Amino acid sequence: MEKARVIQEYVPGKQITLAHIIRNPRKELCEKIGIDHQGAIGILTITPGEGSIIAADIASKSASVRVEFVDRFTGCLLISGDVSSVENSLRSIVAFFGSKLLFSSTEVTFS
Repeated sequence: MEKARVIQEYVPGKQITLAHIIRNPRKELCEKIGIDHQGAIGILTITPGEGSIIAADIASKSASVRVEFVDRFTGCLLISGDVSSVENSLRSIVAFFGSKLLFSSTEVTFS
């Protein structure tokens, strides 16, 4: 029997694929990812990855949050702060990318 060969390709588009808020994270989680214990952690994944730089700028200007990590290669952004500030920042990012940069987006989710 002949094995099937599957080829997967990553085709970057203009999109926010993840916009999630972890409310009241456990101290152990914060320690494991190397951030100070905060009221909330915001996580974004954006393609192309350079969009994470823009998102970090919007986050820091839209609310009192701390940019914990930004990676222009993977498009990952981590922010922290109180729950309402993190939520405001993520919603501002999603709105800007959707209306000004015409990115596809996802809903802001919570856990």
